[in-house]
Amino acid sequence: MVDDKEKNMKCLTFFLMLPETVKNRSKKSSKKTNTSSSSSSSSSSSKLPPVCYEIITLKTKKKKKMAADIFPRKKPANSSSTTVQQYHQQNLSNNNLIPAPNWQGLYPTIRERNAVMFNNDLMADVHFVVGPPGGTQRLPGHKYVLAVGSSVFHAMFYGELAEDKDEIRIPDVEPAAFLAMLKYIYCDEIDLAADTVLATLYAAKKYIVPHLARACVNFLETSLSAKNACVLLSQSCLFEEPDLTQRCWEVIDAQAELALKSEGFCDIDFQTLESILRRETLNAKEIVVFEAALNWAEVECQRQDLALSIENKRKVLGKALYLIRIPTMALDDFANGAAQSGVLTLNETNDIFLWYTAAKKPELQFVSKARKGLVPQRCHRFQSCAYRSNQWRYRGRCDSIQFAVDKRVFIAGFGLYGSSCGSAEYSAKIELKRQGVVLGQNLSKYFSDGSSNTFPVWFEYPVQIEPDTFYTASVILDGNELSYFGQEGMTEVQCGKVTVQFQCSSDSTNGTGVQGGQIPELIFYA
Repeated sequence: MVDDKEKNMKCLTFFLMLPETVKNRSKKSSKKTNTSSSSSSSSSSSKLPPVCYEIITLKTKKKKKMAADIFPRKKPANSSSTTVQQYHQQNLSNNNLIPAPNWQGLYPTIRERNAVMFNNDLMADVHFVVGPPGGTQRLPGHKYVLAVGSSVFHAMFYGELAEDKDEIRIPDVEPAAFLAMLKYIYCDEIDLAADTVLATLYAAKKYIVPHLARACVNFLETSLSAKNACVLLSQSCLFEEPDLTQRCWEVIDAQAELALKSEGFCDIDFQTLESILRRETLNAKEIVVFEAALNWAEVECQRQDLALSIENKRKVLGKALYLIRIPTMALDDFANGAAQSGVLTLNETNDIFLWYTAAKKPELQFVSKARKGLVPQRCHRFQSCAYRSNQWRYRGRCDSIQFAVDKRVFIAGFGLYGSSCGSAEYSAKIELKRQGVVLGQNLSKYFSDGSSNTFPVWFEYPVQIEPDTFYTASVILDGNELSYFGQEGMTEVQCGKVTVQFQCSSDSTNGTGVQGGQIPELIFYA
């Protein structure tokens, strides 16, 4: 039995939980004290419907659900005016107020409701004037949201030295980059573009938003190429990103000639120029290094508002000129290039000519030791090779194989078999494709001495190969003699720290496959 006190408490609690209309009905019925029991019962039954009560047992240990779990988001009937994505698009260029009444009810999660405030004047308690003079943009902000997303903003608005300013000027950040950072803070979305990612990285570093900064670095690493490697090298040193710096050096070393000939090379600072010219593993001819330095000097003269004269080019190069290893050039390259450039003095030109020809070599200010460059690695996919009287012939048909690597490498060329019937000359058209797109090709000749050795055939420039993606290596050989061919092919080969997988290619029309055929070697830098 439950005592009377406990019963009364339960009745009171239940009464308080009743709808207001039922309570009012109960109060009215209690005032009718002079009527008889039967008439009262009759009157109640005629005016008030009988109410059935059900006791509900509440289980407090049940796992709580979030709003998004209870009310899964449904696509609104008029999605053109109510989606967060369209608010984002709208707010990127305008500081619009939310026109719809009760807009909070449209979004089940706090993230989505917070995202509506992105670049929105509604409830904004601070404004930023972003960009250099003449190119500023006024952007609204909400101190609480910004302080949650950045420790710098927290100190700015709520720290001990916080200043209560309604407008804050930020001249050193581009408006597009600042908007990208705000979008991440408000919407938890990362929206990066190639032309603003460096500026966004600067903003993320300045306001200590580490996850956005990491995303910027990842974006740069994946989009890194010979065209932008030198510029990114300069920036990565400025931002103190050692992983990105290392990746830049890998590209610059392996694809040095492409990197030095790129427009981005002329945009680097003097310190980065010196570091590149000092690079021991730079895989380029020295005449290419010399010409790249002159191109940089020409652009630097324009930056310093100097006349484009030979004297000024030498002036802006300064001591960096002596980092170019001119004495290691081929004599033809020096005589037809550097010697006639006008940048060298007559004494320097004379001394370098004597360096090439005289037994007693003069002392030079230039570095006279050739660069080491990169040592190519060779991945051999056959365990043996053979030849027969009726194989392997070439009639303009294609030998092809597909391969994939587990680390980023740079394919420099292929190792090919030669004649099995004495010495002969071959013409080889080599090609490298990814999903049907040609990444590199070259047409060249090589001489076979009749042995079973492989002979290298090179691309004009090494081709960057991304991991975990299959590429197609092809060759069309033209030769009068029969050739050696590989046997006992392997589907997977470990070459140093790189694992290479092979599979048959549908482009192969001359019999080459995984088990046997041509293209025995991949030559690469790693």
